[in-house]
Amino acid sequence: MSAAASAPPFCPYVAVVGPGDATREESATARRVGTLLAGHGAVVVCGGLGGVMEAACEGARHAGGTTVGLLPGTDRDAGNAFLSVAVATALGELRNGLIVSTSDAVIAVGGSWGTLSEVALAMRAGKPAVVVHGWEVLGPRAGDGPLRTPSPDEAVDAVLDAVRNRPR
Repeated sequence: MSAAASAPPFCPYVAVVGPGDATREESATARRVGTLLAGHGAVVVCGGLGGVMEAACEGARHAGGTTVGLLPGTDRDAGNAFLSVAVATALGELRNGLIVSTSDAVIAVGGSWGTLSEVALAMRAGKPAVVVHGWEVLGPRAGDGPLRTPSPDEAVDAVLDAVRNRPR
């Protein structure tokens, strides 16, 4: 049996980022994103706290998925109730770099300064980034910015297509 035949199927890690003080619409969108990602076998990675992070984890866990929270402080118990794995980084906002580097792609729901930094880090790293109901980020050249989609379904489809087609 060849190594390729025995390799486990690719399981994408997708960061879902957004404000900790999310609106009702942002939370509903994030919950749907989490549900859809889990349905496709993706692991949801986030900052582990409330708002968009919690809603995405809630959707993923209810759909039987795995969620990973990279927390800003030193207390694993500070993470939201829907985390499968909580990692206390003690890095504060610097954990945004870990969230992006751990993930194969980023979906931003809504907007906050931390969200903008995660989108920028993903773009800098050449990772697929999709924005739903959030920042309009334009790159220095046409087509350089993240993809904007109007719905969670389109965001998940776009990210998973990009991850599948990205060289590994």
